This record gives sequence, structure tokens and C-alpha cells, in this order.
Amino acid sequence: MSEAGDAVAFLARALVDEPDEVRVTEAEQQGTTVIELFVAPDDLGKVIGRQGRTAAALRTLAAAAGERHGRKVMLEIREPGRPGPARDR
Repeated sequence: MSEAGDAVAFLARALVDEPDEVRVTEAEQQGTTVIELFVAPDDLGKVIGRQGRTAAALRTLAAAAGERHGRKVMLEIREPGRPGPARDR
């Protein structure tokens, strides 16, 4: 896993009540690294935060970590068992 993925996983585990449920995956799409963060349904609000501030901070951190290595990084926060938006994979 990349430095950005490791940082997101570390911070997410510190934020949630069920750290064992945190899962991070990475995929490459059109030159962009897409990091998907999965958390327990009850912890979704904790990683999103009030008015999305925590989620925005996590996205900024992931983008900055990717930029250090010349990569564009995008973070998507998901709930396990829920499909995300349709994408070309």
C-alpha cells in the first residue's frame, strides 16, 4: 500500500470505535490512485465529521502524501456492503 493509503488507514483507525472494521483498498484509474476507505456503518459519521470537515482533511492528507511522490490521489469513503458509484475498472 502507498504512503497515502497507510496514512488514511492509520488516522481512520484512530477516529472510529471499531478500528478492526477499517479497510483501505487502492486502485489505479486513468493515472489517478483511488483510495477507498471502508468503515463500519456506525463509524461513518466519525470519518465524515461535522459538515464533512474530517473527510475533507483526510482527502487533503491523502492528496498531499500522493503529491510527495508525484501521484494524483483521490479518497472515497465507503460503507461496507454498499456499492459505490459506477466506474470503469
